[in-house]
Amino acid sequence: MFKWSRILIVLPVLVGVPALGCDLCGCYAAREARVAKPGFFVGAYEQYTRFGTLQEGGREVPNEIGQYMNSSITQLLVGYQFGDRLSAQLNLPLIHRSYRRPGDSGVEEGSVGGLGDAAVTARYRLVGRFQEGSTLIWHVLGGVKMPTGNSDRLLEELNEEEPGDGQPSGIHGHDLTLGSGSWDGLVGTMLYAHRGRLFGEAALHYALRSRGRIDYQFANDLLWSAKPGVYFLQGDRRTGSVDLAITGEAKGKDTFQGEEAEDTGMTSVFVGPEVAFTWRHSLDAMFGADFPVILHNTSFQAVPDYRIRAAVVWRF
Repeated sequence: MFKWSRILIVLPVLVGVPALGCDLCGCYAAREARVAKPGFFVGAYEQYTRFGTLQEGGREVPNEIGQYMNSSITQLLVGYQFGDRLSAQLNLPLIHRSYRRPGDSGVEEGSVGGLGDAAVTARYRLVGRFQEGSTLIWHVLGGVKMPTGNSDRLLEELNEEEPGDGQPSGIHGHDLTLGSGSWDGLVGTMLYAHRGRLFGEAALHYALRSRGRIDYQFANDLLWSAKPGVYFLQGDRRTGSVDLAITGEAKGKDTFQGEEAEDTGMTSVFVGPEVAFTWRHSLDAMFGADFPVILHNTSFQAVPDYRIRAAVVWRF
């Protein structure tokens, strides 16, 4: 008989990096089954995003000099499960971004890297209904993001000038910064249901941004996801599943010294496959890829071509 006394796979929740909204990947909450295993857990989550397309007001435009940004965000997490309802965790994002863009004296190529904004979150199970062959779980989440990342790149916003000739840059200081310089709130809710080999999950997360360095404030950000899937492997010691991940975002325009930053708004929808495996009640692993089907940005921005995600979590 298939036993649900383990954590399934982690899923990204809003936190972390304040760069492009669709580049947010953050802390983890779990898709929990029957009884979570009390004790410590550690893990890592990697999200790689390729930004190689330029859009003006939601419409693709030629990329004249091959502008791009490759963003790698590795989330290191450590947490503790208190009984079967409450858990808390700390997330430390390690960020590396390489880029190519027009500069004052020609084409500029470079990279930035280091610690991003850390976050502490807590998750509580409000509803847990467990029957033979079916499960229904409802969680709520809350937390805070701390300004631990270097926000020096935001200083570019003070002296940003577009080149006199040629195409403007679609990659700015607010895209490259490792931190926001602000304390931000995080709230969310997650629903998981399973019957037989079929399952589905849905999540809604919201980041409440505050004013940070140089009077720059990132816009509040809403992220949502829906993941219908099927278990192709079920057993007492291991499971395997595949789902279709549908994820979306709605982010308004940032504000800088009381004025709207025109090139910061984004509405997006991504679709892609996700595969997950578990072993015993301790090890979880996931791999997924996302491709944009809707990308509506404000003003002139570099937008994502695809995302690749991978994760592993070990529970003691």
